[in-house]
Amino acid sequence: MKQIYNTAIQASIEAGEAIMKIYEKDFEVAYKEDASPLTAADSAANTVIMRYLSSTDVPVISEENKQLPYNERKDWTSCWIVDPLDGTKEFIKKNGEFTVNIALVTNGAPQFGVIYVPAVKTLYYGDIATGKSYRAVLNNVDDSVETIIAYAKEIKPTPDEDILRVVGSRSHMSQDTQDFVDSLKTKTDKSIEIVSKGSSLKFCLVAEGKADVYPRFAPTMEWDTAAGQAICKAVGLSVIDNTTKQEMVYNKENLLNPYFLVSL
Repeated sequence: MKQIYNTAIQASIEAGEAIMKIYEKDFEVAYKEDASPLTAADSAANTVIMRYLSSTDVPVISEENKQLPYNERKDWTSCWIVDPLDGTKEFIKKNGEFTVNIALVTNGAPQFGVIYVPAVKTLYYGDIATGKSYRAVLNNVDDSVETIIAYAKEIKPTPDEDILRVVGSRSHMSQDTQDFVDSLKTKTDKSIEIVSKGSSLKFCLVAEGKADVYPRFAPTMEWDTAAGQAICKAVGLSVIDNTTKQEMVYNKENLLNPYFLVSL
């Protein structure tokens, strides 16, 4: 399994480099049928990732691939779930808060996740089997994966004694999320602080102890969350479906996620 995980890490970094080549120039923005934005960086990153993951013989669900019908996916025991460029709105705003997300899912549950932040050359990865997640600021994007792993630092959730830090979206703060934040004020003596981030970085904030809870009561897709869930679960956090009150599951018939809550 180590080699397959290293392949995912290498894919994320090289996809990040492909994204940055476009980010640093002027680029055009197109829009999908659902009105979500699309840039050349999305497809460039997807091409890199598919080149790497195709060597693993594990099927891939990617935001930028044509989605196979559930009848073809339902018997998969494992699959990759990929967002080549998560946070396209942040990419367009040029605020740096966009990521590459790659997760390995087995029987509907994330096992390993990689989130790479190309604008700041920062890598997060987590392995549920070992119960550990890590963060590495790359010294050089050409470093081998083995070298990067050697200098990566383990991350852990760290509750604040006086402040309850709640992750809010940079671009999507829904009324349901605001209502949840308001309800917390009646349940804790701590002061509440909103911490805003774009893309899957919201998961990383909780995993590395920079926030305490992440409510997402607005639409997301499986590729937005699978890698973040793996990183969070590896450090003991729960990512709970707000409807079933169970862990979120993947490779569903409908790839749209339910509302969910990330917390200890």
